[in-house]
Parts: sequence; structure tokens; C-alpha cells
Amino acid sequence: MQEVPGFEALKAKQRAIRAGFPQTMGLRVHRAISWIGRAEASGADHDARFLFLWIAFNAAYADEREFQGPAPGERDAFLRFFGQIAAQDAQGRVYRALWQTFPGPVRLIMQNRFVFNPFWQHQNGIEGYADWPERFRASAHAFARAFEAGDTVRVLCFLFDRLHVLRNQLVHGGATWNSAVNRAQIRDGAAILATLMPIFVDIMMDAPEADWGRPFYPVVDE
Repeated sequence: MQEVPGFEALKAKQRAIRAGFPQTMGLRVHRAISWIGRAEASGADHDARFLFLWIAFNAAYADEREFQGPAPGERDAFLRFFGQIAAQDAQGRVYRALWQTFPGPVRLIMQNRFVFNPFWQHQNGIEGYADWPERFRASAHAFARAFEAGDTVRVLCFLFDRLHVLRNQLVHGGATWNSAVNRAQIRDGAAILATLMPIFVDIMMDAPEADWGRPFYPVVDE
């Protein structure tokens, strides 16, 4: 299994090469690494670890330019970011990480109906989602095909659709801290992000010249 860089390794690399980073990219990476470090310090608190890693993901992908015109939606922003990561991932690190994780957390997340948005739409009485079981099976099959084809961007989109539901459950108060009810998906979601986020940031640092967009809330002198 490939080694996933931890906070200390990422920080050391950033300090060594940050002089060559464009300002916006340097701020984006600095913020993401800081939240990866905070997630590591959370230990066995999987709820906290998941949330801190999601903040790291936000710091890495969110592009202010995408919100200056008509809102494109988060899925479109995810797609842009994943496409950029895949384009810069010459060694196939993300795909290998997913392949090595697939027998465990990734497979379990994709098989878990409690992080499938149409399931909750149906539970909340919204019309048009009674067929959620068929959609669930179709999504699982499409994911498997994308995975077998080595389509990293589509695989990440499927996976983060599920993780985004989990993020919403936590951020919008739809879950209890350390609840036994949702332990499996929180634990697996945190494990997936703990594997992918350091690799995403490492790839970004290897390609500082790529257009990673403008981060939200730039540093402003007082």
C-alpha cells in the first residue's frame, strides 16, 4: 500500500518549496494542511476528524470565481477540482489509493443507503423518489463500471456525492455526536478523507503552476 503523507511531511514539503507557489495557491495549500493537522489531532473522535478533513477539502477545492456568476452547484465545483487533480496525477496516486481502500471503507460507503440522497428525499416525503432502491442499485453499478475503467474523476464524483450527504447530516444537525446509529459511515468517511486529502494536497504542491482557482476570504491587511 502506498504511503499517505501526514501533516508533518506535508508541512515540511510546503516550507521547502512554498517560495515558488503563486500567492493564491500558497494560501489554499497552507489552509488545507492546517486542517489536516487538526484532523490528525482528533484521534478516535471520528465526527471531529471527518468535519476537519471536510474543511480541508473546502480549502483545497473552493474557487471564488465560480460564485461570481450563476451558481454552478457544488457537484460542478467538485467535478472541476477532481478533473484538475486527475490531470496532474501522472503516477495514478488517487486511483491506487481508492483501489487499496476499495475492499474496506469505499465499498461500505457505496453500499450504505443512509448516505444516498434519494433515500432521504423519499424518507422526507418528497415526490418522485419512491424508486430510490432502483436508483441506488444503478448508482452502485455505474460506480463499479467507472472503477473498473479507471475513471478516477467519475469514481471521485460518486464517492463524494455520498460523503457530501454525510457532511450535511453532521453540519446541519442531522446526527448526534458519537452516536451509535451512524458510526459505520462516519468512521469510513473519515478514513477515506484521511487517505485522499493528503494526496490531493501533495499533488497540488507538485503542480503549483496549475490553475487551482482563487480561495475564498483572502488574507486582508488590517
